[in-house]
Amino acid sequence: MTAQRDELNAVSDTADQRVVPGTERTIPEATVARLAIYLRALTGLAERGIGTVSSDSLATAAGVNSAKLRKDLSHLGSYGVRGVGYDVALLTDQIRSTLGLNENRAVALIGLGHLGQALAGYAGFASRGFRISALIDADPAMVGDRLRGLIIQHVDALEQVVRSENIAIAVIAVPVNAAQDVCDRLVAAGVTSILNFAPTVLNVPSHVDVRKVDLAAELQILSFHDNRKGARQDFAPASVARVGAVGSRLTTTDSMVAAT
Repeated sequence: MTAQRDELNAVSDTADQRVVPGTERTIPEATVARLAIYLRALTGLAERGIGTVSSDSLATAAGVNSAKLRKDLSHLGSYGVRGVGYDVALLTDQIRSTLGLNENRAVALIGLGHLGQALAGYAGFASRGFRISALIDADPAMVGDRLRGLIIQHVDALEQVVRSENIAIAVIAVPVNAAQDVCDRLVAAGVTSILNFAPTVLNVPSHVDVRKVDLAAELQILSFHDNRKGARQDFAPASVARVGAVGSRLTTTDSMVAAT
């Protein structure tokens, strides 16, 4: 058993390698993460009726530098056309194929508290190649209710639901004390891709991929940066005042020297 990857650790462009489906090429894990960002940017361009895009423009939309973008896309065999750029539709298809989004993947959502219900109602999943196929919770009062067109099922039926709905990806949004048990049952049922919203590290076999979303940790990181910005702002006026005072003394001294 291995613990899920710590998402706060930096991933180098050559760290983990993923094989591109249907080819012998491998793609660095960091590049895979950026492909999803490029796809989002390309989708926005297509919605605005833009048919071609330069590497500089696409890099700006994705928040990376153009050299990194070109290197990332070279892993797909896509180099663009000099002086023209990338065909938006073609590049979108290439990235979707690489990410395995040519078919709608069935997703099970386990845990229907406030966060789980918000995730269940997110319309962006369907447009990006994912279909919420099962809603599961442990609360008997919720079981049997209909939410977003789906009947909420009891967690006791988890394994049966995974098989009957052909679940490819599971989203865990349960309390921390239940997360590992739910994870173990999902893995035993054959699920090998898990998105974890519970604030804990899940132990999984090496063939299982877990992505962790810790909203509190992200807020703490932002708090750190905000705290640093506040410290710089507090420091700056004092520094300016000291410099001003020194400058004033120097001016006085210069005047005295000039007078002599």
